[in-house]
Amino acid sequence: MAGGRAPARRRAVLAAVITLILLASVSFLLSATATSSSTAAAANSPASRLAVVQRHAEDHAAVLAAYTAHARHLSALSASQTDAFLSISSRLSALASRLSVSTVGALEKEVKAQVKRARSLAGGAKEAFDTQSKIQKLSDTVFAVGQQLLRARRAGVLNARIAAWSTPKSLHCLAMRLLESRLANASSIPDDPTSPPPELSDPELYHYAVFSDNVLAVSVVVASAARAAAEPSRHVFHVVTAPMYLPAFRVWFARRPPPLGARVQLLSVSDFPFLNASYSPVIRQVEEGNRDVAMLDYLRFYLPEMFPALRRVVLLEDDVVVQRDLAGLWRVDMGAGAVNAALHTCFGGFRRYVKYLNFSDPFVQESFSPRACAWSYGVNVFDLQAWRREQCTEQFHRFMEMNENGTLWDPASVLPVGLMTFYGKTKPLDKSWHVMGLGYNPHIRPEDISGAAVIHFNGNMKPWLDVAFNQYKHLWTKYVDTEMEFLTLCNFGL
Repeated sequence: MAGGRAPARRRAVLAAVITLILLASVSFLLSATATSSSTAAAANSPASRLAVVQRHAEDHAAVLAAYTAHARHLSALSASQTDAFLSISSRLSALASRLSVSTVGALEKEVKAQVKRARSLAGGAKEAFDTQSKIQKLSDTVFAVGQQLLRARRAGVLNARIAAWSTPKSLHCLAMRLLESRLANASSIPDDPTSPPPELSDPELYHYAVFSDNVLAVSVVVASAARAAAEPSRHVFHVVTAPMYLPAFRVWFARRPPPLGARVQLLSVSDFPFLNASYSPVIRQVEEGNRDVAMLDYLRFYLPEMFPALRRVVLLEDDVVVQRDLAGLWRVDMGAGAVNAALHTCFGGFRRYVKYLNFSDPFVQESFSPRACAWSYGVNVFDLQAWRREQCTEQFHRFMEMNENGTLWDPASVLPVGLMTFYGKTKPLDKSWHVMGLGYNPHIRPEDISGAAVIHFNGNMKPWLDVAFNQYKHLWTKYVDTEMEFLTLCNFGL
């Protein structure tokens, strides 16, 4: 920027020099005119004309000599003007020294010619200076508009996050209505039995894990998966929520049980005694006030400890809709060493590890490839036996402790630590199992949506929000149990 100001300053000095020359020239011409309009005797007097010419020639020479020093400091682009000023100054000085009564007429013409040339030079320099000023003004305007656009984009991202992450009034109302019903009818809605039925830990059944505090979204996941299943009674859903929302979940599923004989187990963090600050860095960071760490999101890394009798679990996000029987996921060949099967999301240079991890950190540089392909949550098949064998939870703990200050990845996102924990241990799922983007991409092909086993409303435009895409919303609302009276009372726009 400093380099840009110096040429502009030199141009300003040059413009001032040339303007002074022009003013002096005009003064000379006006004086000559005034002299010629005097009395006839004085106007035609050679001595008077000689005095006028000599005085103005000396004045011009003095002005040009004084500003020549400034012109010498101009850039090479102004060298021609500097030479011209020196030439005119020397000529005017020479003319002044040669003035006499007999040569006044010829010298007067030559002086006028030199003044005319100086005026022409001043006009050319002024035009160049004006052009540079316009360029600078346009550059300043472009910069200012760019800053406004950047601020607008940041505000848009923030507003979108607030809309997506905040609890809508309707969902809050639903949770409160369910809790009120629980308090009013405690005897009719029993807690889960102390000894859960054996089906909930039978490894021969199809087990899903869902971590969420959104009772309506979870009900859609369970209903859609059960209706799409060939054998609904063999599908078991383990729903883990925050303790404050557990009563609301119990009321919902007591009033509206899963369809077609599917089973639901409702759990909270307090149901897992091993989840304490001395064992889990997640619990410790949450208790220490780290608001970036969402406990429910990070509990997925404890699946083997939560369900010790199970061999394989499918993790579903609460913003998915199941359209096809998922029993085939339990027959996917994970291959040697694979712990996780997920949809790979990279294409070209996009969605690779470099997008999610801080590769300026030496540990990240040495441990991971920036070009490694990222994958997505939404539909994940976890081989819990391989997980235990590879000690993935211990690796997760190590990474969480290393990132306590948030230097390796953004702790608000649970995907980066998953990419690290299951690096080299993730098998790609076929794209027909999982179609993403219904929460941010309005241009997904209809045939891709209709052919997908699971559609995923990842993004800020969730189907239970007013900002959801209208062309996709019906894919979710058709699984909402509209017979639940609390939905009408809470003004859900379904």
